[in-house]
Amino acid sequence: MRPTETLRRLVPADLAMLSALEQAASPDPWTPHQLQAALVDSDTRVFGIEHGACLVGHVVVVRLPFDAELQAILVVREARRQGAAGRLLAAGIEQARTWRSERLLLEVRAGNEAALALYRRAGFGEDGRRRGYYPARLGGQREDALLMSRPLA
Repeated sequence: MRPTETLRRLVPADLAMLSALEQAASPDPWTPHQLQAALVDSDTRVFGIEHGACLVGHVVVVRLPFDAELQAILVVREARRQGAAGRLLAAGIEQARTWRSERLLLEVRAGNEAALALYRRAGFGEDGRRRGYYPARLGGQREDALLMSRPLA
């Protein structure tokens, strides 16, 4: 981690900062209501990376009966390719281990090469595909979702 970088669990008081990050950096942003629900849910953890006082990325992980699910990971364009996504993913994996989950699950757009490379480096394998799952972006076609998981034991 960089000297000016902090990775921490986000709390309800961080809602405005988290919502601003979603609106600025996500093509499909979560609503403030969805973010607030994630911040207060006892089975959900939201971790963020700050550079100084600026939130530059976050990860959302949810506890399920036997597994955990990575529901979101987002890093602002200016902070990409600097390891922030890997640190956020590691925080999500560690949280799932703390919960004693058997696996960490996720789904990702089949065309998101950067995310796929990150997940594969972290030990995730492909479990399946949902054809046409994601809505089209910018006049393109619907996109498949790849289902991936990583054992935690």
